[in-house]
Amino acid sequence: MNVKLYNQPLEKIGAELTLEFVDAKTFETHPHHALLTQAGFKAEQEQLCALHEHRLLVCGIDKEMSDELYRSAMATAVKSAMSYAYTSLKCSQYTPERFRALIEGVVLGSYKFESYKSEPKPSKLTEVIFSNENNDGSSNAIDTLETILTQTLVIAKATNFVRSLVNQTPDDMTPKQMAITADILAQSNNLECTILDVNGLEDEKMFAMLSVGRGSAHPPRLIHLAYKPENPKRVITLVGKGLTYDSGGLSLKAATSMVTMKMDKAGGCAVMGIIKAVSELKLDIEVHAFIGAVENMISGNAYKPDDVLRAKNGKTIEVRNTDAEGRLVLADVLGYAQENVKADFLFDYATLTGACMVALGPYTTGVMGHNEALKQEWIEAGAASGEYCGMLPFNRHLKKLIKSDLADVCNVSSKPYGGAITAALFLDNFIDEDMKEKWVHFDIAGSAYTESAWDVHTYGGTGAGVRMTLNWLMEHCK
Repeated sequence: MNVKLYNQPLEKIGAELTLEFVDAKTFETHPHHALLTQAGFKAEQEQLCALHEHRLLVCGIDKEMSDELYRSAMATAVKSAMSYAYTSLKCSQYTPERFRALIEGVVLGSYKFESYKSEPKPSKLTEVIFSNENNDGSSNAIDTLETILTQTLVIAKATNFVRSLVNQTPDDMTPKQMAITADILAQSNNLECTILDVNGLEDEKMFAMLSVGRGSAHPPRLIHLAYKPENPKRVITLVGKGLTYDSGGLSLKAATSMVTMKMDKAGGCAVMGIIKAVSELKLDIEVHAFIGAVENMISGNAYKPDDVLRAKNGKTIEVRNTDAEGRLVLADVLGYAQENVKADFLFDYATLTGACMVALGPYTTGVMGHNEALKQEWIEAGAASGEYCGMLPFNRHLKKLIKSDLADVCNVSSKPYGGAITAALFLDNFIDEDMKEKWVHFDIAGSAYTESAWDVHTYGGTGAGVRMTLNWLMEHCK
């Protein structure tokens, strides 16, 4: 969808359809009040009414009029407009503070993934035009709006880039293909790219990651993308879980639980999207994105419950469940990342536990770590960018649940409670002491994928982590 900004009053912009947001108060004095009332319109949040004879699409908005409500309403309106035969739509500003939310509503709300459809159905709507004029007739500085438009388009398109990666099937997006995708991104965005194959992983003593991939016909890859501007203000390390498919291994998942497991690579996809946006925005931040791309399958060579694995940092891990594989991959990738980059902050993204969805629901990212102030910054970044986040607290008693009598640590808890937290506490074993206060773990198991539309999201990958991370980077790495 092309999004444009014109330095003109709305009525002078040529477009086939006009979008207007109406709340309960403005509805009472609306020039088409009688016609809208006859059509059953009540100005409720995201309620739509198309007055085709006036080339007008009216969308209800709650009196609260927050960014979240405008973003969601814009997405709903654009999806509806895409079902008509109009090729262009125009809309005025609803104060410049809402412009970012409106753009996101257009770009994220119009997203469709039809790569596997034999007959894709493209929309006739190809253009959404904004006026620099507010809906009350006042106008905004065009330069300010153009800056907002440029930044928001980069971030929203990076989010859609991640969605499309997540939505690709396991046969198409293997560990090797994920590495190829990263290399193509590096070439197009002037990034450094290092890829380790099985031999490289063996040289690095990354035996936990190697063990997870041992049962697959598709060998694992470690991917390292780097964006290095001159004189960066901060150095940031991002680590993503890239399980291109997770059968559960020998601790086999139920058949229904295997469906959608292509989404288990969402953390790895997210860090690719983040570094893509950072490079295109030319931020003064050095960013390193590390991805452990692995497929967890069954075979005679698959790793087993009762195995004891040695991670890159030398710690040993007792395996009691091969479906708790993502944390094993992250253990090695975190070790490799810290050894190779001395960063100011370390953030990891992983569809790690179903327990996080039990704790926070299917829309919210779990935020965990030792630094309370840093975690609060991320809660605020999530709220500001339209992503839901919730903190889950560490405590020393939960840490006891991953104690092993055979090895340094066990890969699953001895009790079926607090699973998202015990998984993060497992990862804590692979965070260097000097990085403990600089590390945050994001469990995106619920937020990274959806099977029913909500907010700006359609079926499939959501791009969780991209918008909130860019918000945090631009706010706290100035």
